[in-house]
Amino acid sequence: MDRVDVKVINKSHHPLPEYETHEAAGMDVRAYLPDGPVTLKPGERALIGTGLYMQLPSGYECQIRPRSGLALRHGLSIVNSPGTVDADYRGEIGIILINLGQEDYTVNDGDRICQMVVKEYSKVKWVPTDRLDRTKREDGKFGHTGVE
Repeated sequence: MDRVDVKVINKSHHPLPEYETHEAAGMDVRAYLPDGPVTLKPGERALIGTGLYMQLPSGYECQIRPRSGLALRHGLSIVNSPGTVDADYRGEIGIILINLGQEDYTVNDGDRICQMVVKEYSKVKWVPTDRLDRTKREDGKFGHTGVE
C-alpha cells in the first residue's frame, strides 16, 4: 500500500483523523462544534465543521463517506456521498450530514461523524468516436445483469 504525505492544519482540539485498524481504508473524522451540539430532526441536514484544513498533493482527492454504524443505527448519512475534497481546496473540511432516521439525532463536539479516504485519481482525455466496442451487456439498464 502506498503512503502519501498530506499537509494539515488542525484548528480543533481533537486528534487528527486516524485509521482505527491496520487494514482500514478510511480514517474517522470528528465533529468540531465550539458553539455546542447540533440536533438534526428527521429529514434535516446541516454543515458540520471539522476544524481541519488540508493540502492534498496534485493528483489526489479526499473522499468523505458515511460511517456505516451511524447509518444503520440512526439513519445518519452524508448528502453528497461521497463528498469530494479537491487538491486545490484550502478551506475548512465541512461535512453535510443528513438525518434519514425517524428520531432526532444530536451531534456532539468530538463525535466521529464520517470517514475520510484519500485516493489518487486519473484525468480523462476524451476520444470522440462514432462507435463503441460491443459487449454482452450492450445497453442493458439497471438490474439487467443476471436476468434471463
